[in-house]
Parts: sequence; C-alpha cells; structure tokens
Amino acid sequence: MSFLKRLFGGGARETAAEPAPAKQVEHKGFTIVAMPYKADGQYQTCGVVFREIDGVVKEHKFIRADRFAGIEDAAEVSIRKGIQLVDEQGERIFDRD
Repeated sequence: MSFLKRLFGGGARETAAEPAPAKQVEHKGFTIVAMPYKADGQYQTCGVVFREIDGVVKEHKFIRADRFAGIEDAAEVSIRKGIQLVDEQGERIFDRD
C-alpha cells in the first residue's frame, strides 16, 4: 500500500524547510542570526553572520551537521557556532564568500 501512496503522491517524504530567523545576537560588532531549518524531522544547525564594512553589508552563511529535536536547542547551538566563528576568524570570515 505504501508503494501506491508514493506513486500517487500520498507518501511524499518530508523535505528540508527554508530557514527562518529564530534568534539574533550582537557580538563584537557582528550580528549573528540563528536560522535552523527542519530536515528529516529534526532541526539542522544553521545561521548567518553579518557585519557592515566600509558601508557594505557582508554576510557569511553556515550550516553544521548538528541536529536537534527542538528549534530552541538548534537556535542556541547556531548562535554559539556563530560566536565561535567570529571569535576565531573576525572579519576574515568574509574572505571566502
């Protein structure tokens, strides 16, 4: 029966949802936005680091393999990962983009 459901669209697998801002913090002049998204029933660690440099807003997107049952946990880890990136790399984070 599940084969027939999939064949006719009734058993479609869950796909990754678009990330949406869940939490935002300022750290050392950078803005870190947690944007976890749902993938395979869990929330994937994801975020963006922003900073205005010489009048231009630069951004660096990151995704990590960590997944969590709740969006709050995924958002907290996303913020911690963003802070870690800023502390380790500073403005060099934008050199790769």
